[in-house]
Amino acid sequence: MTFFYKAGLVLALLVALPTITVGQQQNAQLADSVRVVAPGATVKQISSQFTFTEGPAVNRKGEIYFTDQPNDKIWKYGTDGQLSLFMDKAGRSNGLYFDKKGNLVSCADAKDELWSITPDKKVTVLMTDFKGQRLNGPNDLWIDSKGGIYFTDPYYQRDYWERKKPDIDGQKVYYLPKGQKEAQVVDADLMQPNGIVGTPDGKYLYVADIRANKTYRYQINADGRLTNRQLYVSQGSDGMTLDNQGNLYLSGRGVTVYDPTGKKIGTIPIPSRWVGNVCFGGKDRKTLFITATESVYTVQMRTKGVE
Repeated sequence: MTFFYKAGLVLALLVALPTITVGQQQNAQLADSVRVVAPGATVKQISSQFTFTEGPAVNRKGEIYFTDQPNDKIWKYGTDGQLSLFMDKAGRSNGLYFDKKGNLVSCADAKDELWSITPDKKVTVLMTDFKGQRLNGPNDLWIDSKGGIYFTDPYYQRDYWERKKPDIDGQKVYYLPKGQKEAQVVDADLMQPNGIVGTPDGKYLYVADIRANKTYRYQINADGRLTNRQLYVSQGSDGMTLDNQGNLYLSGRGVTVYDPTGKKIGTIPIPSRWVGNVCFGGKDRKTLFITATESVYTVQMRTKGVE
């Protein structure tokens, strides 16, 4: 999702998700009551200079890159705790993910494309359309060990588009095999797919249907296709990540953590109205980095990230 989400959808999600008390919103002191959070840890605001933050992704060094989509920028949060601007005029990038070569793959929805951005900011367009039709708006992505890209393609009307309706019927999940220009539809039966992440062993893929307020788990076949869709939890998500214990982190009203069986571990309260996305970073991958509307936050964890 981006800054230009439909107000009715977010309002419905905020009503459906667990209530956060005023005290939690003010200082997030209850973060360490969730067992995956480091003892005594609190949520720390790094900056509130943005409009709508999204798409955090971590590179091999533990540095985190994220987007401020309304302002068309990609920022970097270094392992030294410093923020710096990585790229201006970034194709209205939303979701991000690093490939094995260190390139930043982006859901660039200015023209609804997939981009690959080198460390020196050279852009290669990986995908421009689906069977001649403009995509809805690639939103979030995950790259498998073979270099194939899974991505969600919901439709959220942008004020910078000339079109006022989608070209494609339905909002789907796609898979783009490495080196190919034509993607495959891997699930066409969702209301509005959004957050997506796969397990490091390549066996399972999680996809959130944010409008249906559900998150599903799929088995990944050798050819990249998905089978055995199962309801994981009755909660949607804007973005998500996994830790080294197999716990899944969903964003929205705070960050809600579920164990591998779908049992809720707890919610990390975040002092912003909406959390767009989340990932692990830092040299030891124990820093949970949270993009939340105008702000970005961190909290130290017991667990480690796997992306």
